[in-house]
Amino acid sequence: MNETELLNRVPLGADAAFPKSEIAARQENLRKMLKEKDIDLYLTSGAENIFYLSGQQTPGYYVFQCLAIPADGEPFLVTRKLEAYNARYNSYLERIYGYDDSQSSAEALSGAIDAEGWMGNRIAIDRNAWFLTVNIFDSLREALGELLDGSGLVEDLRRVKSPRELAAIERAAQENDAGMAAGLRTTRAGVTENDIAAAILAAAVSAGSEYLGMEPFVTSGPRSGVPHTTWRRRRILPGDVVVLETAASHNRYHAALFRTIMVGNVPQKARDWYAICMDALNAALDTIKPGNLCSSPHDAAQAVIDKAGATEGYRKRTGYSMGISFAPDWGEGNILHLNKGYDVELVPGMVFHIPITLRDYAKFTVAVSETVIVTETGWRSLSNIPRDLVEA
Repeated sequence: MNETELLNRVPLGADAAFPKSEIAARQENLRKMLKEKDIDLYLTSGAENIFYLSGQQTPGYYVFQCLAIPADGEPFLVTRKLEAYNARYNSYLERIYGYDDSQSSAEALSGAIDAEGWMGNRIAIDRNAWFLTVNIFDSLREALGELLDGSGLVEDLRRVKSPRELAAIERAAQENDAGMAAGLRTTRAGVTENDIAAAILAAAVSAGSEYLGMEPFVTSGPRSGVPHTTWRRRRILPGDVVVLETAASHNRYHAALFRTIMVGNVPQKARDWYAICMDALNAALDTIKPGNLCSSPHDAAQAVIDKAGATEGYRKRTGYSMGISFAPDWGEGNILHLNKGYDVELVPGMVFHIPITLRDYAKFTVAVSETVIVTETGWRSLSNIPRDLVEA
């Protein structure tokens, strides 16, 4: 049996996360943008954009893959031959070019573009994709000639979520609540960070979560005062501040949450700073409404923190967009930020994680957050986990 016969044994779109009509609508929206910009063919190798435009998803995206969307014509995918079966299973793509592990990915892509009749046309490439290396880009430019910059085109389309996308994020939030609740129940003196992480992951996966774009953060004691530390076998001690930042994924759409646990007698400063976090989060949420800017929540939270004299502990943006994610991140921070000077207008259907954290560096961190949908009149939280400080 030849390769084509084997591939055709896989039913087209049998495991697709979205119906063909939704994928087709996304492609058509992109085509309108391509025509406005006088682009004949758009190329993206970003796993998130490929999923958005075709439904193709695989943990094997670390090997170069590229989706091509013509302004007029059928899309085609160039991917590792091993992944071609996955692509047929998860998408509605009829034109899939699989290349051998011994073949140059740039050569495979340029060959497919030639076979499809697009050589010599105006071709734009998404330059922001994680795995578009300098070597691959240089090889493509040598084979294809000038490549226009197609960065940000699909990201603009992904800003506002469709009803089906929002439903997936809501499911992810429910699955994440199961994980967070398990983590909070498990946290106490004597257990290890690994025990807590295991409880979080087991509960979230049992509730329906898929593999994550990034692992949960489970950190305690002085380690919690160092950004992005996570579980490493440390045993929880009386007097520790424990911080949990968790996420879950449903059909590649993510939701995240921060909560803080005080184990016994902790420094009063930690309790005082947690109260500031709560006030800052509430201030940020009060500004989440259509017509305000993405800078508004950050400015509101920063004002509360500055007034309370905790500026030194807050050196970050206030939030970021949530949606489709593959490792190494669970957010869509390359799409929308809640940050100073970011003047994009808030629109119903946008989704944000708003993590407010204050750090006494190398001593402790306190944090609280929500993942919220922007509604017609304001915002709606997706979690049912109380924001109150947890005592253990």
